[in-house]
Amino acid sequence: MGIRFDSVTVAYDGNVVLDSLDLTVEPGEVMALLGPSGSGKTTALRAVAGFARPASGRVYLGGEDVTDLPPYRRGIGMVVQSYALFPHLRVDENVAFGLRARRTPKDEVRRRVAEALELTGMAGYARRHPRELSGGQQQRVAIARALAIRPRVLLLDEPLSALDTRLRSGMLAELARLHRELPEVSMLYVTHDQVEALTLADRIAVMDTARLRGCGTPKELYRAPADAFTASFVGGANLVPVTVTAQGASFAGTELELDTAGAVAGARATLCVRPHLVGLGEGPNRLVGTVREIQWRGATHRLYVEVDGHTVMADVRELKDPPGYGDQVTLSFEPEDAVLLPAGVGHG
Repeated sequence: MGIRFDSVTVAYDGNVVLDSLDLTVEPGEVMALLGPSGSGKTTALRAVAGFARPASGRVYLGGEDVTDLPPYRRGIGMVVQSYALFPHLRVDENVAFGLRARRTPKDEVRRRVAEALELTGMAGYARRHPRELSGGQQQRVAIARALAIRPRVLLLDEPLSALDTRLRSGMLAELARLHRELPEVSMLYVTHDQVEALTLADRIAVMDTARLRGCGTPKELYRAPADAFTASFVGGANLVPVTVTAQGASFAGTELELDTAGAVAGARATLCVRPHLVGLGEGPNRLVGTVREIQWRGATHRLYVEVDGHTVMADVRELKDPPGYGDQVTLSFEPEDAVLLPAGVGHG
């Protein structure tokens, strides 16, 4: 079952926190809402759940207008970052809570609880209390509780933010598995973590200052972002101001060979190139600068190089003899690895 936002605006005390959102989540799709704090992504999720009332616009589930329906009538499962488990109830009782609130017959409750715990790998923990579980296990129980009611839509609000890196990675794999095993359930996944969005989502909606900035598949947004903000927030990028020329663009007195289709010679633009596509040494497009910082990251070194007052990042394979602070280096990249964006450097 899909989700559709039709020009949804939400305001609190006259302050617009979600501005005219038009977005469709296809049936069975995982859509990530990605953006910084205050971008409107959680408000959008709450509007679907029925906890945020739109000042204007409508929310649809599977073609049905649910804007005026109370939350309990929307058939939605929701998982939040704080787990929200009842500490005095056992795991199986927590998972059964939504079913019992819906007056589901006892035999059906037992069956659905067992199914949900099995699906999330928590069948062996049914008799434990939340305090006896790790953070990752508690989050699995929260997901099991959401799935037990057989929701048409599963809403996840920063579900992994309270977990450490190892647990987060494991839970991402579990959510991906759940998506494969529950292809009929649409998921709306709110996060500020681009790795989570790139790993899990079929499509990503990038939010900023209450508005939708762009939407597409992870590859589309990574390889061909619509603007500098999207480029900086999805994957990280070098963003430097250039002037369009007949052959490409000019930066720091250097002519760069680029695809300038649709650009006007003499116009200002922003050059976008990902750090891992910038090499050290000679190449088609060369930039000469001064090393200001170098970070060893195991398999790679990240170089921060100052070029005409702008910092350019390069992720290169681990160097046996890396350059030092203040050394002059030559960076290079291929013409097809760069994208020209509208003028104006984005923020992360």
